[in-house]
Amino acid sequence: MIAFFDSLRTMSFGAMAFRFLLAVLFGGLIGIERERHSRAAGLRTYSLVCIGAALAVMLSEYEYAMIHTVWADKMASIGIGTDVSRFGAQVINGIGFLGAGSILVTGRQEVKGLTTAAGLWACACVGLAIGAGFYEAVVVAFILIFISIRYLQGIGTRLKERSKNMNIYVEFTSLDQVAEVVGAVKSANARIYDMEINQPNATSMGRASAVMFLGLEKETKHTDVLTRVACLETVTACEEI
Repeated sequence: MIAFFDSLRTMSFGAMAFRFLLAVLFGGLIGIERERHSRAAGLRTYSLVCIGAALAVMLSEYEYAMIHTVWADKMASIGIGTDVSRFGAQVINGIGFLGAGSILVTGRQEVKGLTTAAGLWACACVGLAIGAGFYEAVVVAFILIFISIRYLQGIGTRLKERSKNMNIYVEFTSLDQVAEVVGAVKSANARIYDMEINQPNATSMGRASAVMFLGLEKETKHTDVLTRVACLETVTACEEI
């Protein structure tokens, strides 16, 4: 098995084709999982990131080999030295732009896209490892990344449901109902640590809204707070964020 992998670490055409196919496969599988959840970055984005990262490392290997063989005399005559490992570092820096573009803060003060940004960065690292022919690490990293994206979300949701802090977004017909909403929150044994009130505007169709950061008593459930607030006639929307 080790000998098989060693044959794929060369710069032969077959070895390079295998690396590209592996980048498409692993990057695409991670992207499919993100696309199933309607994320901005999906199959194509993850595949392209992984392929590009793999190409960057193979380009580094190619230039390293050329500098020490075909280009050796020329490089020595002009006295130029270069660190070909910088290609990989620039890939990681470049992924920062994609990651930043996928993160946004909604009007409800909810941060979206952190998992997508982290997935893109991790996928780029997988591509770099594929390009370097570090297949043992590629397999382990891919399995762990896929499990994290696919299955840890449920665990995170359960932990969030048991948390003694929660953020809720509430829409109501008028700012005059703020006191009523606050009263409903307190009647559910919750403390308001912070609250941001948004004035009615054209975007919100004339409805006021508030984002509240709450602290809960030990026996209080998140659903109890949401139900108590949502039951108010003046409340048009209530959800945890």
